[in-house]
Amino acid sequence: MITLLKNGKLYDPTHGKDGVIQDIYIRDGRIVAKPPNSEKINQTFDLSGKVAMAGAIDMHSHIGGGKVNIARMMLPEFQKTRNYSEPEAHVCTPNCSHNATPNTTDTGFRYIEMGYTAAFEPAIMPINARQAHLEMGDTPMIDKGGYAMLGNDDYFLRLLSNKTDQKAINDYVAWTLHATQAIGIKVVNPGGISAFKFNQRRLNLDENNVHYQVTPREILKSLSRAVNELGIAKPLHVHCNNLGAAGNYETTLNTMDASDSVPMHLTHIQFHSYGTEGDKKFSSAAAQIAEALNKNKHITADVGQILFGQTVTASGDSMMQHLNAKHANPRKSVIMDVECDAGCGVVPFKYRDQNYVNALQWAIGLELFLSVEDPWRIFLTTDHPNGAPFTSYPHLIRLLMDKGFRNEAFAKLNLDAQAMSNLTSLTREYTLYEIAIMTRAGAAKLIGLNNCGHLGVDAQADITVYTEQADYEKMFAKPDYVFKNGELVVKDGVVTKVVWGATHVTKPAFDIGVEKGLSEYFEKYHTIQLDNFKISDNEIAEDGRGKIMTHESKTRAN
Repeated sequence: MITLLKNGKLYDPTHGKDGVIQDIYIRDGRIVAKPPNSEKINQTFDLSGKVAMAGAIDMHSHIGGGKVNIARMMLPEFQKTRNYSEPEAHVCTPNCSHNATPNTTDTGFRYIEMGYTAAFEPAIMPINARQAHLEMGDTPMIDKGGYAMLGNDDYFLRLLSNKTDQKAINDYVAWTLHATQAIGIKVVNPGGISAFKFNQRRLNLDENNVHYQVTPREILKSLSRAVNELGIAKPLHVHCNNLGAAGNYETTLNTMDASDSVPMHLTHIQFHSYGTEGDKKFSSAAAQIAEALNKNKHITADVGQILFGQTVTASGDSMMQHLNAKHANPRKSVIMDVECDAGCGVVPFKYRDQNYVNALQWAIGLELFLSVEDPWRIFLTTDHPNGAPFTSYPHLIRLLMDKGFRNEAFAKLNLDAQAMSNLTSLTREYTLYEIAIMTRAGAAKLIGLNNCGHLGVDAQADITVYTEQADYEKMFAKPDYVFKNGELVVKDGVVTKVVWGATHVTKPAFDIGVEKGLSEYFEKYHTIQLDNFKISDNEIAEDGRGKIMTHESKTRAN
């Protein structure tokens, strides 16, 4: 069966197409070359006057892994009443939730309705990976994947403390990717979550974890080297130390230096771009961070933009969440540890435009977006749900594309915050081509999804079609069509068919001998056996709800 999308205005940065009028042919879930005239076209969609992009990819969104589930249970008042009896056949109604903690079904529907066809959970705790995959597996419509968290787990810190050779650490990292069915490695507050358990309340880049006598810099170097040498496409995903602290931009700059020119991705960088200038000792350091990003071509970042309103912060950074719990709104929180592997903190929060710090955070994120020159190295996120729900993306896109709209919003902020920001002097407006880079082509390249994020031959036929209009928020909130693997699943912003996406993983080679030490460790310290820790392919691709897509890794010389 061949489907033709004709006369679309294509924005496909992977192939340098900036508004090119071109036909797209689809067969068996893939984009194909124009077939011979003798072949029958089974269905045709006329896209004249419409914009076509690859399906959008959210490279950092907390959609599984326990934290979001804790938030759902802790905040029942955020859950709207739903009235559908058959989730497998559910077509969204006005009663669906649009809050910070949507359930798994709503998560899939909200994403696909905006033209997003994939989302990646950025913080899978290895001991809790099965829970993460159960939640993601219960999320319809979109492809999924996750980054496994290392760098605060007892086993790794013991290896580093004992000066274990890099080859053994590489094997442990590769084994973890296999066991957790992940596509990348994440480190949260390197060493800091562990240090919190030994009553350290802050941990700077070159400060020792008091128990293991290793520094965050050593952790970063070891993990980034492992990711690089194993040939994992996705660079080490780094949540820097001192999140949210005034003056933390210096830690962020030092973290870039710690990369030693090895590719590294800094996540939700807005929360790590704060200075100490002014009477309130809290200021924007976006200019310094953007300058460093522009200079260091091997560093990429996503912003983690905050937007005003109620949300919930859910992070593995229990050290900082414990500090932030006093600001909870409503006044409740959960701070926890799981099997010495990592931590978790869930704190509800409401961002206000008349609060000095919140208003300046909003401006800092936009300053970063507008000051980083290369859209291939900066990515559109709100660190869902920490900065704002992912359903806010259309609003954020309009802020980036429409300086008049942005300046009007700025004029409503806390006056002291306005005085501390240079946002109105930044006149840049993102183009549709640049938005397609940030949300499609660049994200696919960063993660290593060679067949996603573009509209070339043999690409996965995930395609979003919009009607271009002056109000970019309306444009990106409601696509005309969304095709998932070549099937029409959204028409006029409404889901018309339920499908199940794939789980993307990477499985680099490793020495199976690493399991000898791990088996002994599990027997002595864990409450789960090693074989039960590992997640099988069948556990993910069950009940016809998806499949595993394994992406190659290319081992590099040590």
